[in-house]
Amino acid sequence: TDRNTNYGTALLRISLGVIFIAHSLYLKLMVFTLAGTAGFFASIGLPSALAYITFAVEAIGGIALLLGYHARAAAVALIPFALGATWAHSGAGWVFSSEGGGWEYPLFLVITLAVIALQGNGGFALQQRPFVLQQ
Repeated sequence: TDRNTNYGTALLRISLGVIFIAHSLYLKLMVFTLAGTAGFFASIGLPSALAYITFAVEAIGGIALLLGYHARAAAVALIPFALGATWAHSGAGWVFSSEGGGWEYPLFLVITLAVIALQGNGGFALQQRPFVLQQ
């Protein structure tokens, strides 16, 4: 039903929000530190400044997803970063439990972000009536 679809979308949106908040604030800031994350980015050939941008987009996007505020825009903004993570882990093989992490998990994040980009906020959202282009 529509109600169940709204609840399912909300569950996915909130879960993704928590994942991106944890991935940015906990993993990048607390565990690896921003300087360490910048060093990793540089080691794989990316500009080190991109680490700080990635941190900010993941944190802000994660909060937007968690709250249900412009979830579609947040999901669309996060997709390139999740694709970048897929690329960064592609050399480690498919399984994310491989040394260096594989690309299965970041690719799954891309797919789930695409679902939120298509479905919107769902239930339990701060923004109850998202902006929609008129046809």
